Amino acid sequence: MHPLLPGIHGHAARTALRHGGDRLSFHDLIRAAEASASRLLDDGLKPGDRVAVWATPAAATVSAMVGNALAGLVSVPLNPALGTRELGHILADAAPRRVLASAPGDFAARMPPGSPAVDPVSTHGPRRKVWPEVQASDPLLVLYTSGTTGAPKGAVLTHGNAASNLDALAAAWGWTGDDTLVHALPLFHVHGLVLGVFGSLRAGSELHLLPRFGAEAVADAFGSGGGTLLFAVPTMYHRIADHLEGDEAARKRLATARLLVSGSAALPVREHERLARLLGQRVVERYGLTETLINCAVRHDGERRAGIVGPPVDGVELRLLDEEGRPFVPADESAIGEIAVRGPNVFAGYLNRPDATAAAIDAQGYFRTGDLATLAADGAVRIVGRRATDLIKTGGYKVGAGEVEAALLEHPLVSEAAVIGAPDDDLGERIVAFVVAREGSPPRAEDLADHVARLLAPHKRPRAVELVYELPRNAMGKVRKKELAAAYRAS
Repeated sequence: MHPLLPGIHGHAARTALRHGGDRLSFHDLIRAAEASASRLLDDGLKPGDRVAVWATPAAATVSAMVGNALAGLVSVPLNPALGTRELGHILADAAPRRVLASAPGDFAARMPPGSPAVDPVSTHGPRRKVWPEVQASDPLLVLYTSGTTGAPKGAVLTHGNAASNLDALAAAWGWTGDDTLVHALPLFHVHGLVLGVFGSLRAGSELHLLPRFGAEAVADAFGSGGGTLLFAVPTMYHRIADHLEGDEAARKRLATARLLVSGSAALPVREHERLARLLGQRVVERYGLTETLINCAVRHDGERRAGIVGPPVDGVELRLLDEEGRPFVPADESAIGEIAVRGPNVFAGYLNRPDATAAAIDAQGYFRTGDLATLAADGAVRIVGRRATDLIKTGGYKVGAGEVEAALLEHPLVSEAAVIGAPDDDLGERIVAFVVAREGSPPRAEDLADHVARLLAPHKRPRAVELVYELPRNAMGKVRKKELAAAYRAS
């Protein structure tokens, strides 16, 4: 029995994947996946060998990833937007035996010298009678981190990591084979690939993979399209809400969703409230990392509060650490600590980086996430920022940048916000906010600072507010705060 996809053969006639005008039954998808993997095995690849896959939103991409999993080959998803330097680093570090793509011609010219050729995914061929036996401890994926603190590291995730975490999420979200997941997330990270693709297949549910994100296309996938679940990120929900404000028919279609899930960043309170008003239900949030998959999730039958990512999912142990790395019990809900987690979801380590692995996981098996949070009495977790960039020590207080950002985003004239701490001779650090205004009259800096002071404690008021046209972001859409800090120091 396969450790990740034990029941995949039991749903043969049901639809597994819908993409554009195509529908693949579980039978069709399995045949295509096995054809892809069989070709690689016939070419001499062995279980444990790495296969890079250009992660375009295509049925062939899904077939390749699933085939690799069935055969014990290790997928290395490649972001289609990778720059030459990032691509060269990943290929040199992962050293894949093969590189696959649904449309090889789109990527062949971008491969560095000496790299394997880009081959098409083989989705047709004779059936293979004997398949390698795959264990839960075997590697499934090498997912590269976003590289916010240096060159991206390859996180090795096992079949057991994914299986345990997906079962925990199925329990938290009531996820069954009766669901249809509407999905427009990239297939090169945890939310899009592990949850979206492997989660749907493990649950026996249908995956409706959109060729590209569009608010109208998402709404159309519900109602007559049969969607019940939506996985998206805050930017998507913002655009969806904008669309629904002017399209009553789309609003009615999306209102049929059973569960709306947001992740990868905090969903602003404003969008929580707007979507609740438009759809009659609140979005549930979750929290995870590449190295740990999903640590916390609001349950489908739990209380849905803005800014709360829920309690730890089944099997995950979570504790807060002080600045010295020592676990502590928070005295109240305002105490900030770094999240550390332990459980079957925690990755096997960084590829080729035993030093980085040892630095990230302590002797008790807890992974230090680098994320800062507060903990409510009922166990609910609120993320307030990153330890490296978002813990601001000002005037003797500790402030999470994420809390100030969330307050700024409640202002009607603010579209985006990022907050940093800058050196200050008097306060130690002063709070500096970078704001992208909505279209129309830009807000005054003083008004924004006053707005924060009304919502939060006075010491959390920004001492400087910079209006900018855009925020610098990496390939995953995360704000590059070190660039903002450098620009502020130079100004």
